[in-house]
Amino acid sequence: MDAFWIILTGVLAAGSCGLLGAFLVLRRMSLLGDAISHAVLPGIALAFLISGSRDIFPMLLGAAGFGLLSVFLIETLQKKWRVQEDASMGIIYTALFAAGVIIISAFAGHIDLDQECVLYGEIAYTPWDTLTAGGRNLGPRPVWLLGIVFLIDILFVLLFYKELKISSFDPALGISLGFNVTLIHYMFMGAVSLSTVAAFESVGAILVVAMLIVPGATACLWTDRLSRMLLLSVLFGAIAAAAGYFLAVIWDSSIAGAMTVAAGFVLLLSIFFSPRYGLIARMANPFRLGIRFASDHLLLSLHRALEKEGKTGIALDAIYGSISTSRIQASLAIRRNLKRGAVLKSNRHLQLTEKGRRLARALMQGHRLWERFADRELGLPADHVHESAHRLEHYIDEPLRDELEQAAGR
Repeated sequence: MDAFWIILTGVLAAGSCGLLGAFLVLRRMSLLGDAISHAVLPGIALAFLISGSRDIFPMLLGAAGFGLLSVFLIETLQKKWRVQEDASMGIIYTALFAAGVIIISAFAGHIDLDQECVLYGEIAYTPWDTLTAGGRNLGPRPVWLLGIVFLIDILFVLLFYKELKISSFDPALGISLGFNVTLIHYMFMGAVSLSTVAAFESVGAILVVAMLIVPGATACLWTDRLSRMLLLSVLFGAIAAAAGYFLAVIWDSSIAGAMTVAAGFVLLLSIFFSPRYGLIARMANPFRLGIRFASDHLLLSLHRALEKEGKTGIALDAIYGSISTSRIQASLAIRRNLKRGAVLKSNRHLQLTEKGRRLARALMQGHRLWERFADRELGLPADHVHESAHRLEHYIDEPLRDELEQAAGR
């Protein structure tokens, strides 16, 4: 049962940070999350000093206030005194973090606060930090706190999804549409500060910074659609939290540190295996494109043989010679056309089906349209027209075909 509460705490922390972290990554403000996570330390220390207790609400107020203060100071340095953004972050967060360390060191006898707890957290103690009401044990306090903050973050994103989306990609458009981009920005920074502070005591600043950046960056490798990116960011953060706990058990190490390592491992796997931007996909895309080109050239070769030579089919050996590609890609191109019903295979000969004839005629028409466009609109030399059309004939759809026909004067 203890493992369940620890994993749930990590998942809730990763979910709230991952949800907002995706927007930080899109806004190219990932390091701002790091700056906030360090800059709120004096707010936590002052809240303990003034209240004299470890009550979570003074801590949240103090930290959220200093989180917003750090954002304001960073933007002031950047806009008023033209200090570069990265330099502004470095100046403000190091100064505020140092001030927090000084406050803790100077009043260590009056403040029940451990610097290492703030940095690394102690998520292993979660099952014993319980919340009671009316003499009833309601379960671990961090779970309640992080659960509430996660719900607040979800509600915030749902209510201001359109505003966050527009201000993240095009703030000028948001202003032209009447959005108060500045207010949305500071509300978002307040949510980041709230999520950061809520996770401080349980998981520490190190894991908070990792979960604000890594799951969002990982999600960007898998999709370009914002809604899916947000869901994937939360999912990857939750997977890292669960996997990190079991790694910590195996390694007998820091749970928060193991969760951070797990998040990095998920990112590493995504770099290799994500379907669009992964290294394997990028290496495979040219090969798949070559198969597509070879498939089109195969149809054109069969169609020309049918028209000019009166043949009903072409031998496979002749096909391999007529397609300017490797034998492997040629074989895959034949298989592709067989699968989509464009050709028939009989006695090591290939024949065009009616569908194959339609596809071949469309390719030839597209080739002629590109030739006319290159000649009339682009003014390419006559010896360059055919080669350009030969490359572009594969990239044509109905809307583009209509535009080319209009441009060609048809």
